[in-house]
Amino acid sequence: MQNSRTNPDEQELSSLCRRVREFAAHGDLESGKRIAVKAMGEYPHAAQPHNLLGVLLEKQGDHLSAMKHFRAAWALDPTYRPARQNLDVFGTFCPARRYAYDESDCPAERTNARLFVFGETGVGRVIKKETHR
Repeated sequence: MQNSRTNPDEQELSSLCRRVREFAAHGDLESGKRIAVKAMGEYPHAAQPHNLLGVLLEKQGDHLSAMKHFRAAWALDPTYRPARQNLDVFGTFCPARRYAYDESDCPAERTNARLFVFGETGVGRVIKKETHR
């Protein structure tokens, strides 16, 4: 999918992340949900509003709906690391409760990341990046 957001959109979405984080820190989850849902309408192809709504729903204990929004965010933009991190963290039996509101909440990329390598027949396999030369 091609990312067609403009610079003002990026700034607005960054501001949205900060505002939702502030609402959550003060316990005002409903206000955070309200602006995240509004942003979904304004930026229908952006991953951030879905990820933020997922965080707020998880904080409220609605795990199933939160996971749906994390998956929606990841589907809209597979390169958006906070959605991937939230899926990883909250998709386990004992989640660590580390919320990723934006990129600053994500750990640095690991050097031993995995790669998909496809052979001549089209069959793929996963290998460690450091072993692939």
